[in-house]
Amino acid sequence: MAKRDRLISVAGSETETMSPMHLKESIRKSEGRVICGQHLLFANTGLVRGVTNSELMFAFGADMVMLNTYNFDDESRNLGMQGLSFAELKALCRRPIGIYLGCPGKDAPTEEGLYDRNGMLATSAHVARAIEIGASFVVLGGNPGSGTRIADVLATTKRIKDEFGDQVFLWAGKWEDGVTEPVLGDPLAKAMGRDDKQVIAQLIDAGADCIDLPAPGCRGGITVEMVRELVEFTHSYKPGTLAMTFLNSSVEGSDTDTVREVAILMKQTCADIHCIGDGGFAGCSSPENVQQLSFSIKGKPYTYYRMASVNR
Repeated sequence: MAKRDRLISVAGSETETMSPMHLKESIRKSEGRVICGQHLLFANTGLVRGVTNSELMFAFGADMVMLNTYNFDDESRNLGMQGLSFAELKALCRRPIGIYLGCPGKDAPTEEGLYDRNGMLATSAHVARAIEIGASFVVLGGNPGSGTRIADVLATTKRIKDEFGDQVFLWAGKWEDGVTEPVLGDPLAKAMGRDDKQVIAQLIDAGADCIDLPAPGCRGGITVEMVRELVEFTHSYKPGTLAMTFLNSSVEGSDTDTVREVAILMKQTCADIHCIGDGGFAGCSSPENVQQLSFSIKGKPYTYYRMASVNR
């Protein structure tokens, strides 16, 4: 493994040799200070002509980026890649880049005109291709309007881990598409008789390496106490399992003062990874909001290091 084994301290050249499980351990050792940005690909080329949103978010303090709506069936539709292959993007960024794959049920209704759902499904062929091209991690969930249920995520988690094992650093859970079914931590789920600790136990037993959770202060009714209880359960049920919180629900498109307040709530959950969504402008949050999340979670010195160390 790299001589510096905390992701927040690793320079550009040191990420190139990280295996999926080494990356997982490097996040754990960063003690809740890892920032992940989300880059939406299907809608447009990005915020800045001649540079991708992924590069931009890394330049403003993100430690990782997940690509949303990556189309494996027709890569020409990945407008946000600006003509780059996955390998070329990763070589430019020199940071961990993962891919978000959907797992809606077979007969789930999908809003028309959003994106090509089939091209980004978590099929075995797509996961194998993600491993082949060098995806650092795979995130399972369901974009808003996809009709994804926890049962779908659970079944997909088990299938992928049974087939690929530790070749893939797998994140699984539910933090969005709360219309179809309450997200993890939603008090409505408890009122409906769902035990979210049991859901998390099932996801971990199925092989999930990291549990996806909403951030308090974003989705209505989600509090620090609710999410922290689930994070503590995740960490104790199988030591070494990670948890992430996701700042989204369009709050990623707010002002830096709001992001600062939410970031402090996220920090209190004790999650290992703090994500910021793509619902801002042209396929990502504003760079200033990525930077504010990084400042609030890990401070300015680590943020500046991440911004400046890409060529080290």
